[in-house]
Formats: sequence, C-alpha cells, structure tokens
Amino acid sequence: MPFKPVLLWTDALVWLLAAAVIVFALYVRRHEHLSEPWRRVTHSASGMVGLVALSVFVAVGLLDSLHFRPRLAAQPAGARAAYAVDVLSVMDVLCEPLRKRTEKTYSAPFATGLYAKETVERADGSAVREHPRLKHGGAHLKDPQRDFAQDVARRGLAGAAGGAALWIALAALLGALLARRHGARIGDVWRRIWRGETEVPWHAVLLTLLALLLVAGPALTLGAKYHVLGTDKVGQDVFYQALKSVRTGLVIGTLTTLVMLPFAIALGIMAGYFGGVIDDVIQYVYTTLNSIPGVLLIAAAVLMMQVYIDTHPDLFTTSAERADFRLLALCAILGVTTWTGLCRLLRGETLKLKGLEYIQAAHAFGVRHARVLLRHVLPNVTHIVLISVVMEFSGLVLAEAVLSYVGVGVDPSMISFGTMINNARLEMAREPMVWWSLAAAFVFMFVLVLAANLFADAVRDAFDPRIRVRALTPGRLRRLAAQKA
Repeated sequence: MPFKPVLLWTDALVWLLAAAVIVFALYVRRHEHLSEPWRRVTHSASGMVGLVALSVFVAVGLLDSLHFRPRLAAQPAGARAAYAVDVLSVMDVLCEPLRKRTEKTYSAPFATGLYAKETVERADGSAVREHPRLKHGGAHLKDPQRDFAQDVARRGLAGAAGGAALWIALAALLGALLARRHGARIGDVWRRIWRGETEVPWHAVLLTLLALLLVAGPALTLGAKYHVLGTDKVGQDVFYQALKSVRTGLVIGTLTTLVMLPFAIALGIMAGYFGGVIDDVIQYVYTTLNSIPGVLLIAAAVLMMQVYIDTHPDLFTTSAERADFRLLALCAILGVTTWTGLCRLLRGETLKLKGLEYIQAAHAFGVRHARVLLRHVLPNVTHIVLISVVMEFSGLVLAEAVLSYVGVGVDPSMISFGTMINNARLEMAREPMVWWSLAAAFVFMFVLVLAANLFADAVRDAFDPRIRVRALTPGRLRRLAAQKA
C-alpha cells in the first residue's frame, strides 16, 4: 500500500460521534414528536446560517481526522515496506502546497519578499539592505512591482467566478429538488425562496453559501501562488495553520461534551430524584469543585498528565500519537471539571418533575425507580441537555485558546488557535510588528464561535418550552388562527 492507515484515539471518537449523530438523526426522523422541535430549528434563519457555516468547519475537521503514514519511496527491491514517521491527514494532502511551501521566516500576507530587511550582496559585489524575494510566495512573477496587482486581480476573479459557478449549480439543484418535491414550477419555487415564503429559510442558506464560496474560491486560487495570510517565524503558512486549528477546536468542543454528559446527567437526576443523603453528597461534590479556581485545577491535572507522558515515552511510536494523547487527556480533564453547571440545572428540573402527578402515579403503581428515571424523568430533561451541549461548545473552544495561551493546553507541536495566539504574543512585541498570525486565529475562531452560538440560540428557542410559551402572544395566536381559517 502507498500508505499505512493510522487511527488516533481522537479520530476514533470523532468518527464514532459522527456515526452516532447520523443514527440519532435517522431515529428522530421516524418519530414525529422528536422531529418537530428540530423542524422548528430549521425554520430559524439565523440558526440555518450558523448551521451552514458550522458544517463547513465540521467538514474540515472530518477531513483532518483521517490520518495515515506515507510509504517511503526509496526502498530496495524486495525489502519490507517502510513508512514515514510523520503522520499526515487527508487535509494535509489537500493543502500540500500550503504545507510544503515554507519560507525562511516572516512574510506579510500576499508579500513577495521577507518582512524584515536583510543585507543582500549583489552581482557587482556591493551590499544593500532590502527585502529578499520569497522562495515560493509570488516566485512566478518576473517583476513583482509591475505584475503583482494584475496577477492578484486575475487569480482572485477566477476564484470568485469558480465559487459563483459552483453556487449557481448548487442553487439550481436545490430549486429542482424543491420543485419536484412540491410539484410546482421552478420559477414559482424561486420566487417563494427569495421572498422568504418557504418554511425553511432557503434564501438565508443560499446567501450564506454564496458568501462562503466567494471567500473560499479566491483563497484557494491565490493560496496556490501566494501566502494569503502570511507566514510565521519558521516560514510556515498561517492559512494552513488556521485550517489545522479547526480540528483541534472541534475535538475540544465535542469530546469534552461526551465526557461531561454522563457525570452531569447521572448525578443531576439522582440528586433531584432521590434527595436526602444522595442529594447532599452530590451537592457537596460539585460545590467543592466550583470552589476551586478552574484554571488552577485544570493546570494541575494537565501538568500531572504531562509528567506521565514524559516518563512513558515507549507508549507512543510517533509524535502525533503523543500530542493526540495529551489532547484526549485535556478533553477528559475539561469534561470532569465542567459538568457541575449542567448537573445543577438537571437537579432543579428533576425536583420539579418529581412532584408532578404522573410521577406520583408511577410510584403508586409500584414502578421501579430505574424505570421511572428512564421513561419519565430523562425524556423530560432532554431539552435542557441539548441546549446546554450546543451552548457549551463555543465556551469550550474559547477555553482551549485560553489554556494553550497560558501553556497548559494542547501539546506545543499540535496546531491550535491557542498555540497560534501564544506564538503571536511575542510577535506583537517585535518591530516591525507581526500581526497576521493573531488576526488569522481571531477571525477563524470568531466565525466558528459565532456560527456555534447562532445555531445554539435556534436550538434553545426550539426546545425550551418557556420560550415557546412566551412566543405565543395573543397577537400571534390571532394571526395563526387567521392563517388556518
């Protein structure tokens, strides 16, 4: 084989989570009472905008979760296959021009020369201070001062045209599918879409997709010849670092939730349902955890895990496995230290549910506690769990950036938003100031968190019964009755 598949711990968990989401979606689709709230999520314009942007980040993260070790080319005939030590991903292969085109040191976005001046010796023996040409960025230009603007405009327009053409194809496919589904003409379907008369706000989805393609198209065409976001101290492309950071943020936001949920759900429901000594013990545990500063507790746990990693180097065959183990440990530590908020919410909701008539009737008929918890209590607190999960995601992404900034986050060899910001901290203090690493990390993380928050707000509005009750004002009820009439 030309490569050897590598399954990291986080890869396995990410793909297991993706499979679980698909199975859950198929299960929800078959049950009307479960699909109705999710249908309300799709009716939110802001929620669909966030979902489209979030789907792009998820696609990047999934492509970066398929790892392998390439086979070494120079091998004797008949020898056993040998593979490289470096672990690559499908995203690395797709971004190979960005990954391999390293420069000597810093270069600004779209620059054709290094950021700082150096002493260059000319052919006649004289020395002059100037910005040396980059090895890769703009190397195809014979005269950068003359050809730069025209080349950038031509490539940017070509990328924008490609993105627009792809958008037109996707929009035409969507219109054809909707016309076939509703048995209407395509022209009527398009008028309904752009007037916002469809249940799903397809106009918001299409406009968001158009904006993303108009940004991605020029970025791809220009990134083939230029460093669109500059390079860092060792000459690595900052755009490539930002793309690689997406997977780290997604892993922190999702896997931490998997660790947090069992503690929060089990302990929160038990505390509210049984009360007494069990309630007192659980309250004591999460009150004690909340009294300890979170950053100090996480830092102590991460440092202890790092000592274990350093004293057991034989457990890891590659540096990627070592960094992945620390990432998995960080997810576990964050999950163990962040379950208390959801636990408190579930305890309060369970206390309210325990006094309702159908729970009392189940007790009167002698139903076992385990069955009452699984059949009556847990389904009625699911909306709180879903709302908390989607709203905690953005906070966990930001938490990784803060922890990596203070040096107790992911492994330094792993690219993440936090490590980019940490490296940019020193770059901001130099003269001339290197600003693009911090700006790239900020923009990518801002868009990711904003998309997650928009989708989280839509989920909260769809699942929270209190918001749904407040939304049904007398005026809206009259409008709904008039529409039905």
